[in-house]
Amino acid sequence: MARAKPNKELRASILDEARQTLVAEGYRALSMRRIARAVGCTATSIYLHFRDKDDLLHALIHEGLERLHEQLLSAADGVTDPRRRCERLCRSYLEFALENREYYEVIFSLHPEHMKRYPQALYRRARGNLEFFADAMCAAAGRPGECTELDYLHAHVIWAQLHGAIALNLTERVDFRIDVLEFLDAAVKNALRAIPIQEEQE
Repeated sequence: MARAKPNKELRASILDEARQTLVAEGYRALSMRRIARAVGCTATSIYLHFRDKDDLLHALIHEGLERLHEQLLSAADGVTDPRRRCERLCRSYLEFALENREYYEVIFSLHPEHMKRYPQALYRRARGNLEFFADAMCAAAGRPGECTELDYLHAHVIWAQLHGAIALNLTERVDFRIDVLEFLDAAVKNALRAIPIQEEQE
């Protein structure tokens, strides 16, 4: 009997179901058989798309990071002023988290105890999102295309500040007296203070 060919629509359904299960119930609740039943396929069929549970989880993380990458790319497109570009990147990052909560939580908040290490090739691709910020920062310092370790450090600090703000918001830990949009706007403005300007490099 000929082996069934993987189906893109089925693969998308598997990823959607797995993402919702992870966010609602956590890593332990995720099983290949459970997902197969939920999307109406056999356990054998799901293995045509993913080797095991961790392969499925890695695919979810990769899918989310690719969506984030496209959103950041779009936000920075055509913005020539480096400081303005970095601001657009910051706001786009927060927008992604607010509009794609399930993806964001799978990417940044899920901590399975026994998950296999994220593949190195995919990790290098994921670093491209951080490089958007680093590139904008070294351009602001008058060194376009010449990023240093310090630029990457500052970019990581910016990301950490944004992630902290959005994590507090998503877990409803922001004081109820504070307007959420004002809080996130202040987080962006504070993060932008880490951007060097050309005069400081002379």
